[in-house]
Amino acid sequence: MGRLRYKRIGVMGGTFDPIHNGHLVTAEEAWKQFRLDLVLFVPSGHPPHKEDRRSLDAENRYLMTVIATANNPHFQVSRMEIDRPGPSYTIDTIRELHRVYGKNTEIFFITGADAILEILTWKDPERILEECVFIAATRPGYDLRRLEESLPETERARHATDPRVLVMEIPALAISSTDIRRRVSEGRPIRYLVPEGVWEFIEKNGFYR
Repeated sequence: MGRLRYKRIGVMGGTFDPIHNGHLVTAEEAWKQFRLDLVLFVPSGHPPHKEDRRSLDAENRYLMTVIATANNPHFQVSRMEIDRPGPSYTIDTIRELHRVYGKNTEIFFITGADAILEILTWKDPERILEECVFIAATRPGYDLRRLEESLPETERARHATDPRVLVMEIPALAISSTDIRRRVSEGRPIRYLVPEGVWEFIEKNGFYR
């Protein structure tokens, strides 16, 4: 059923610790601008590149993501990485999505431009670029030369005719999960930085204090 319905799937990966309005604005803009059938939020289970900080447990991050996206019919949340044992790697998620939705489904991985710079330093970046298209969410005025220079040499050669990294400007990217956690720990307000239900969930459970 999924294979018949979805031909262009956007994937929002991340720890979502917590999910905030910047994530939702980014997902909505990508859905509209790139004519996606669905945006799938995939909270990470054990992010291998963030072991220097103890994240909130996966179940609570998943619940906050469900709360934040519940009223949008073209948003869904996947437990794919949470239920998968071991570290969460982007390439494994992309391949699993192709198994679920079919090889002909286009996968658009939506993330921040700085995160893409990091991803392209991982193992086999050419293979990742073959498996999906990246949508790089940037703040207005972001220096795109950094992004272009980070592409593998083979990708740079074809970038003009078949770009695998697309750029999308999002003013709301000034919001960050790091700043939200810091504000909570300092007793400062976050109410209009996150969806109302997520704010209530954080308040009720005393997270990040």
